[in-house]
Amino acid sequence: MIRFEDIVEKVEGYDPEADISFLRKAYIFSAKEHRGQVRLSGEPYLTHPLEVAYILADLKLDISCVASGLLHDILEDTNMTLKALHDAFGKDIAHIVNGVTKIGEIEKYRTKEEMEAENLRKMILAMVDDLRVILVKLADRLHNMRTLQYLAPERRERISRETFEIYAPIAHRLGIGKIKDELEELALKHQDTAAYEELIRNIENSKRISSLFIEEISRTLRQTFSEQNIPVEIHGRIKSPYSIHRKMKDQQITFDQIYDLVAFRIITRTVRDCYAILGIMHSIWKPVPGRFKDFIAMPKPNMYQSLHTSVITQNGETFEVQIRTEDMHRIAEEGVAAHWRYKEKAKLRERDLTNVQWLRQLMEWQQEVKDPREFLKVVKVDLYPDEVYAFTPKGKILSFPKGATPIDFAYAIHTDVGHQCVGARINGKLVPLRTLLQSGDRVEIITSAGHRPSRDWLNIATTSRAKNKIRSYLIASERNKSITLGREICEKEFKKYRMDLKKLSGEDENLEKALEFLGFRSLDDFFVAVGLGKVTAHHLVSRLVPPEKLKEREGREFAISKVVKKVLGLGDKRVKVKGMGDVMVYLAKCCNPIMGEEIVGYITRGKGVSVHSVSCHNVEKLLYDSERRIAVEWERREETIYEVRLRIQMDDRQGILAKIVSAISDERTNIRDLGAKSLEEKRGEINLVLDIHDMEHLSRIMKRIEGVKGVHNVERI
Repeated sequence: MIRFEDIVEKVEGYDPEADISFLRKAYIFSAKEHRGQVRLSGEPYLTHPLEVAYILADLKLDISCVASGLLHDILEDTNMTLKALHDAFGKDIAHIVNGVTKIGEIEKYRTKEEMEAENLRKMILAMVDDLRVILVKLADRLHNMRTLQYLAPERRERISRETFEIYAPIAHRLGIGKIKDELEELALKHQDTAAYEELIRNIENSKRISSLFIEEISRTLRQTFSEQNIPVEIHGRIKSPYSIHRKMKDQQITFDQIYDLVAFRIITRTVRDCYAILGIMHSIWKPVPGRFKDFIAMPKPNMYQSLHTSVITQNGETFEVQIRTEDMHRIAEEGVAAHWRYKEKAKLRERDLTNVQWLRQLMEWQQEVKDPREFLKVVKVDLYPDEVYAFTPKGKILSFPKGATPIDFAYAIHTDVGHQCVGARINGKLVPLRTLLQSGDRVEIITSAGHRPSRDWLNIATTSRAKNKIRSYLIASERNKSITLGREICEKEFKKYRMDLKKLSGEDENLEKALEFLGFRSLDDFFVAVGLGKVTAHHLVSRLVPPEKLKEREGREFAISKVVKKVLGLGDKRVKVKGMGDVMVYLAKCCNPIMGEEIVGYITRGKGVSVHSVSCHNVEKLLYDSERRIAVEWERREETIYEVRLRIQMDDRQGILAKIVSAISDERTNIRDLGAKSLEEKRGEINLVLDIHDMEHLSRIMKRIEGVKGVHNVERI
């Protein structure tokens, strides 16, 4: 069990000038507030804050961060207020503890996924503002994982899955290897206990042989490097259970098929020595082709640097080797914690923040992505990247997820560069914007002033930054067009009543009241709604034009519109816009929805409202602009007929077509068109068009067809 004196000893070991009295004050404060509380293990609750603070001290963090570890649960599990904590310990600690606490979870979320995403958004926001928040959170999660055995099985499984999906990857991206490795192993232990225990047994059984092998290789290496006058520190070990488990799973192999259980870490003083050691290793033993990686020349996004190689001994035994300097080793173990040594009230430096580019991107994403589920998806994708490294013309390295294109590269440089991108050169050669980036590519973006992104770019871009920037521009552009169109429509409508809208907007005091009555904050907002077709200009006219003028004009227009609608038959009366009448509505041809289907409306300029099935493949692309979405509903009318296309796959045998046609006719429907063809392996396919009344009618017909012997599949197309 960790004691307060153990924490003091750790802190004084790396910061002799630390204010231990301040740390002691936090300890006493925490002990007093948590007095009487116990954990599920039966231990006093104070053991948890002590363990968390010790983990933070082991990362050599500043006194405020370690003190925050002692106080991190005080807002959640005691009656302490944020103001009282601020008064006792100052703004810095209050901010860190408030960032870690779960008080913000009082809102009721519709789904578990939304709750998880919302918590992650708050955590990431706090992390970017002050990195110590996430470091305390990771330490808290690590100790909770160490004591997970006291929870119910379902909670252990859920927390382990969350650790795999969120906390271990974040520790990895921050480069904190010692926390990442332990989180992964503990999560595996509780999520798949049987597999973990079998793995541990296999590792224990192989330890004796592996230990002898490690001693032999270590002795050879020490003697060799001593003769070459290269100072080294050698650590040989059997790989972690989780890394072995992941390799078995990824390669679909058993434990007995793993030949490189052993890994060596060689730590030296200089980069030159690292490459010298690599050369010596390859001269003693043959390297395994394709297993060499140079993370010194090409560091990972989390600042990790090391040389990786695998070699084969004369006896055919394989082992891995990592070669790095002492500074590289410290960064590999402590990650960003090794870069940020906080002093009192210190903040992240701009120079340091640019070293971890993904932190800046996450800060921007959480501001731009409003849907917590979408944000969770974005962050999960980015936490598991298959990285691609590309160079700017000046040699700067940028990292992207696999599948990134020049458009992603352009937006990574600057938003304006992305908007004005018209082409790209990769390695000096002109390429299409859809070209996938490869590691090592040198990319030059070609721009043109005044050029703007198109909607097609949303299908080309891969990174969330690029997609969000393109989407934001398109929405803003659509709004400006809607304002212009809406203003023109309104001006024409007001002219019918011999009124000047420009003068009204500048002088008439009733305009503001009229807009407020209609639910609009400004005239521009009303123009947008008119331009999109959500409301008509007449809504505003009716609030501002004298009643007698209004009545006289409306009488003439009603008579004219009645004749026009009768002659032309405008609109589709099978669907109506909720809460609005007299709006042009038509069924989209791409999905041809039928009565009973769940539908959604999309406002199209000059055409009215197009109605799509919610399952239509075009809906997601169309509704990137939420302002153009509108609620619609079916309006039941007698003798309504819809054309529906079906594809039937069946055995190609005599008489089956007649049986299918007979099954359809039993439901009293008309076949408008029918085509049949033979396929390979004595299979056939029928494509037909039917008259359908509603979804219930369609369901009955499809069941009838499926009941015909020899029919394998019936689908609507």
